[in-house]
Amino acid sequence: MKKLTPIEKFKEGNTVQGFYLCVEKHIRYTRSGDLYLDLELRDISGHISAKIWDNVNVLNEKFDSGNAVVVSGNVESFMDRLQLVIRKINRATVQHYSRYGFDPALVVPTSKKDPQKMWVAVEKLIDGMKNKYLQTLVSNIYRSNKKKLLFHPASVKMHHNFRSGLLEHGLTMGTIARKISFLYDVNQDLVLAGVLLYDIGKLEEINSEYQIDYTEQGNLIGHIVIGRDMVREAINKIRNFPENLAEKIEHIILSHQDKNEWKSLNIPSFPEALLVHLIDLMDAKMNLMEIALTEDQELGKFTNRHNYFRIPLLKKDESE
Repeated sequence: MKKLTPIEKFKEGNTVQGFYLCVEKHIRYTRSGDLYLDLELRDISGHISAKIWDNVNVLNEKFDSGNAVVVSGNVESFMDRLQLVIRKINRATVQHYSRYGFDPALVVPTSKKDPQKMWVAVEKLIDGMKNKYLQTLVSNIYRSNKKKLLFHPASVKMHHNFRSGLLEHGLTMGTIARKISFLYDVNQDLVLAGVLLYDIGKLEEINSEYQIDYTEQGNLIGHIVIGRDMVREAINKIRNFPENLAEKIEHIILSHQDKNEWKSLNIPSFPEALLVHLIDLMDAKMNLMEIALTEDQELGKFTNRHNYFRIPLLKKDESE
């Protein structure tokens, strides 16, 4: 393919091609009754309105809203705003278009960390567990869900809401758990198992393809109950798994958000459950602050108040 053009580089009169995310797709009619497609495309640099005027029926079958697409077309101006008039479009997949430069990181926010390296680090944490029941439980769940875990986001709009965010969040929490659990009178393997499993239901709660949103199951049931059920099913396949250990793992999942208004079904009722909640809270809020500082465009030493914390945040002093 020729040079790929990010949306932020579009200029009137340019002929462009590249990979984008189709976030909206509507079939409409012109005043004369002709069909056309009205789209919104996005990549990590920006978004633009797009139109398909010709060959509408054929091109309409090649992609859906929520797909990554490969596009070629002309940039025009309409009512003082740029729009893309598309000549060719097709669904873009890694399998078919990676050789031409397609990478999902071009169209959706993605972890800065290599998912394969994060996976290896998580496996080392799991392999280091001394309790054979907990090690088997976590290992079975992770390895049977590896394909999803490598790229799944941790949330739709809150912390780690980007590709591979769930794995990054889990690895950070697992690392924290290993480094601080010895300071307290707790079962260290139970804490580690807790931080690696409490959000596992998000694999079914959230659609991870490109356009992050809640699944039907996610809207109706939620990740807490979904995760409890996934873990319970995995436990039932492990011979002689201790009942008291199973109850504690389930409680950690059901109570990890601590407050009932945050959809938790219980409040942490033993030290390991409380520690899992606190580790989660710490990493989530640190990520939310990083997002607020990174996305802010305010001039000066402080950000604006339009962030999760609703206060001006002190920006990093680059001279420090």
